[in-house]
Amino acid sequence: MFNKILFVLIFCLGTSSCSDNTQTNNVSEKVDDVAIIKSETTTEPNKIVSAEINSEAITFVKTTDSSPFTIDPNLFDSAAAKHFLMTGENSYIGDAEAIKYGKKRYNLWSCTQCHGPTAKGQVGPGLTGPDFRYPKDATNKGMFETIWAGTNGGMGAKGFGLMVPDDGITPDELLKIIAFIRSNGTITGNQ
Repeated sequence: MFNKILFVLIFCLGTSSCSDNTQTNNVSEKVDDVAIIKSETTTEPNKIVSAEINSEAITFVKTTDSSPFTIDPNLFDSAAAKHFLMTGENSYIGDAEAIKYGKKRYNLWSCTQCHGPTAKGQVGPGLTGPDFRYPKDATNKGMFETIWAGTNGGMGAKGFGLMVPDDGITPDELLKIIAFIRSNGTITGNQ
């Protein structure tokens, strides 16, 4: 799906450690949490350095029948969502602001009606583990797939465009909802 991704890094150069305004950057950092290693020598502040990365997006499978499904990659519009699309890891786990937002969205989408106010279960199953109705929900990728595309147990698809063409949970929202769910249990889903 994504064989090559072009990342543009903007570096604001100007540390006092380099003389004659010449700086060497041995960059080994993460952009959208994808590692990029690039060496560049420049005399220009705010130099734009680009790097091309070869990577594949994760494959999503339905909880209902294990068939693959796709999500428009343009919906993955935040750094955390892009990171998730490449790794299946949720960058929002443990992030207090994301958890606060995720709790609001969990309530807005009426998840509380079936799963209870802290996702420990009510009419529907508990989502905090360690036992899951769908074992794949122990991972963030699995829980994302279950919520996005729905289940056989009565929960319909919640992903953007699946309920109605112009509404639904976005990938970034869903990752924050999952961060809220994980904050109520001991499993992070990133193991």
